[in-house]
Amino acid sequence: MSSEPPFPTEDDLERGRLLFAQECEFLLGVADLHQLPGSDLAEVAFAGRSNVGKSSLVNALTGRKTLARTSNTPGRTQQINVFELGGRLILSDLPGYGFAEAPKPLVQKWTNLVRAYLRGRVQLRRVCVLVDARHGIKPSDTEMMKMLDAAAVGYQVVLTKCDKLGPTARAERIAEVAAQAARHVAAHPEIVPTSSVTGDGIPLLRAHLAALA
Repeated sequence: MSSEPPFPTEDDLERGRLLFAQECEFLLGVADLHQLPGSDLAEVAFAGRSNVGKSSLVNALTGRKTLARTSNTPGRTQQINVFELGGRLILSDLPGYGFAEAPKPLVQKWTNLVRAYLRGRVQLRRVCVLVDARHGIKPSDTEMMKMLDAAAVGYQVVLTKCDKLGPTARAERIAEVAAQAARHVAAHPEIVPTSSVTGDGIPLLRAHLAALA
């Protein structure tokens, strides 16, 4: 039996805090894979259905209110927005999948871009698949998870907007999503419940991502 303490320890949480306190610089918005910057840094991507709260989560992780643009309009993020964190980690905010208030050809273009990125980015260490805690895993989330399984890209399900649920409903949702994630070979076993409003779960997620940097 391993004698190592369970993750995260206080040291893990502190490493996460220190990493995400570093300068986070917006590098560019990518509309074509050829625009992606070459880098030896580990990379983490944030994926999820339109309006799930990806940009809000990136802002909460980095402690900045306007690093990533947020909007109540589904489909606002129309490209891969790439950030560099403290010279140690690349963060990529992906266009939302599922419903988006945009012409279908444009939505298809974003979808193709994201699929190509996820399959071909060798330095990609993990994808955070964001799921709205109020609704749970939807068919479009399952489709994304199956694609990541097939591409052998490790991912972790992150529940967003957990402040919208009471304690009982929240616990039930976490258990439900964990059971569904357990059926997927590339899914990390731990579900991270978060709220960009209250800050719940943000230190834990920082610790997970700092362990990859």
